Amino acid sequence: MMSPADAVVIDGLHVRRGHHEVFAGLSLRIPRGQVIGLLGPSGCGKTTLMRSIVGVQRIHGGTVTVFGEQAGSRVLRHRVSYGTQGSAVYDDLSVRENLRYFASVLGVSRAEVTGVIDRVGLARQAQQAVADLSGGQQNRVSLAVALLGDPELIVLDEPTVGLDPVLRAELWGLFRQIADTGTTMLVSSHVMDEALRCDRLLLMRDGRLIADTTPGQLLADTGQTDAENAFLTLIERDADRRTRRSRREGER
Repeated sequence: MMSPADAVVIDGLHVRRGHHEVFAGLSLRIPRGQVIGLLGPSGCGKTTLMRSIVGVQRIHGGTVTVFGEQAGSRVLRHRVSYGTQGSAVYDDLSVRENLRYFASVLGVSRAEVTGVIDRVGLARQAQQAVADLSGGQQNRVSLAVALLGDPELIVLDEPTVGLDPVLRAELWGLFRQIADTGTTMLVSSHVMDEALRCDRLLLMRDGRLIADTTPGQLLADTGQTDAENAFLTLIERDADRRTRRSRREGER
């Protein structure tokens, strides 16, 4: 049952790729109006989960519900925005030209373009070609595209990859500002120190959710002072539980 506080509810999700089962009955809830960090090593299933939420992933069982609707439903088209890994804009166009193009595709008025450019801090670079911008500024252009239409849920797949710590901090500051307006931000990363910038954490490993927690709870529960060591502690605990379970099953 989905509550008004939920943006996303996933129940018993099964996803296969060939003979490999990525998810074997994954269930979780994502609350509205928060910065949700989806963290874990490359290959753990983060992108597949995000694709399932935005409705572009073929699923083999279970349900994915977004704002009370089936993921990928037409009625969610302007309520959910998805930023894939890497740049999603045209290098040879200016910032403003990119935003005007995507605004026309989405059926959004041109009047919104200026506001979105201002919101991501690119007013001074609006006439510059994207190719001439820094890596952090290029990521801001992609974020501006994701903001068009004022979506209620923004899903970003590793938007800070390859950026230096200063630029990553700037982008996370933007994510916080956006969430403070009531938008739900689901942001994936394999950089564990970014976990402490989130309201809630979904920590994944090998297609399984090994923790659904908050930054404070993560550190308190593991007795660690940084997110990376906390995650390693969770991995060790998870491996111990699986070993004990296997032994019990073998003794039956």
